[in-house]
Amino acid sequence: MFRLTRHGLIAVALAVLAACSPQAQDQIARNAARSALTPVVSEQFPGVPLQPTLDCLIDNANAQQIRALAADSVLGPTQSTFQIAMDIASKPETLRCLAVNGLPALLR
Repeated sequence: MFRLTRHGLIAVALAVLAACSPQAQDQIARNAARSALTPVVSEQFPGVPLQPTLDCLIDNANAQQIRALAADSVLGPTQSTFQIAMDIASKPETLRCLAVNGLPALLR
């Protein structure tokens, strides 16, 4: 049976991404990053409104963070995923986003 290693899976994903437009690549990477962050946010912050929190994290991540999170989505979150989430969450613009978008969702 053929098995790909983590690096092999990432290489295949990168090859597929290379065939896409830059906008499609960005959206695919953001969706992959979101899937890596979902279990981290759910586990570390139970009861927090998931979608607004994920939106704030993804919208305030830089390109390097998005790429690292997208890579983590291949085999699941790691300690690195958690650290990146904490780094993004500590940005002032992320905290503002959470206050404006996350808190009202929590209060509903």
